[in-house]
Amino acid sequence: MLLLGACAGWSLITAAAHDGRPEGVLLAVLAVAAGHAVGRVSGALLPVAAPSAGAVAGLTLAVALPALSTGPRYAVPLGHAGGTAALLALATGAACCAAWATSVPELRLVLRLLAVGIVLAGAVLGSAAGCVSSAAVLLCSLTAGSVSRRGACLLGLAVAAALVAGTAWALAADVLPGGLARVLEGRLSAHRVALWQDALHLAGRNRGLGVGPGRFGELGGSAPQTLSADGKPHSALLQLAAEQGVVGALLCVAAYCWVLHALWRSPRATPVALTAGAALTALAVFATVSNAFSFTAVTVGAGLLAGWATARPWARDGAEPRP
Repeated sequence: MLLLGACAGWSLITAAAHDGRPEGVLLAVLAVAAGHAVGRVSGALLPVAAPSAGAVAGLTLAVALPALSTGPRYAVPLGHAGGTAALLALATGAACCAAWATSVPELRLVLRLLAVGIVLAGAVLGSAAGCVSSAAVLLCSLTAGSVSRRGACLLGLAVAAALVAGTAWALAADVLPGGLARVLEGRLSAHRVALWQDALHLAGRNRGLGVGPGRFGELGGSAPQTLSADGKPHSALLQLAAEQGVVGALLCVAAYCWVLHALWRSPRATPVALTAGAALTALAVFATVSNAFSFTAVTVGAGLLAGWATARPWARDGAEPRP
């Protein structure tokens, strides 16, 4: 919670320095904090029912999100696909966490079938990223049952997230080999890469305090056509680096590392912690390459899942043994 407070405080400092608009950052921080608090309480009282309900809610929102997005269908922001995929990954993680939390074999099977249904929903919705990420979370959850020590697995998740972030940064800096850069640009679109390059350019010129929260749309494009419809670079890490400087980007990285540390120290069983870690790492990947954090449902869901996976169930006198 101290890190979330630091994120909010730093956004206010950078906003005051450059007449920025920190409301978006503050809303995201509030959503994560509120979700985490609700997740801790509901996970302690209802360790199976709460994440089960969350999985159903996440799936429902992922299906309903296209109708809720602003603007006509052809003007949907670049990050919309990332938001849908992130919701599906979080919903799969919640269903799998609930499956590991129950001791009733029949209920565990039903919850895993729900997770399979979420994976298939990604395919039906046309979200290839959501389908693949949900399937990856499900597979990680199934294999987590044979893991005795969670530390190495959580470290592996951190390395995977770091590789994605480093690749995105290198692509924006145009330091990747030509062949690999062309492949990635083809998958991500030249428009999105141009936004990242604008963000990195601003970050390089304003390393200290950035240009101010919410000001990328005003300063980020060398030409109007390089700007996205919502004035964001569609990468949380690069946006924070551009708008809040190096400190803002480091606070974002520190928040993710804190979540992994909390999962490592969690009193919940190892499969629950690793499942949540896999889903939250998928979210970190989507946030690095899309605008996933711009959706309140995603930030609330991230806080909820982290809370459920770190809650200490009150139904027992002691904590669950942590292998």
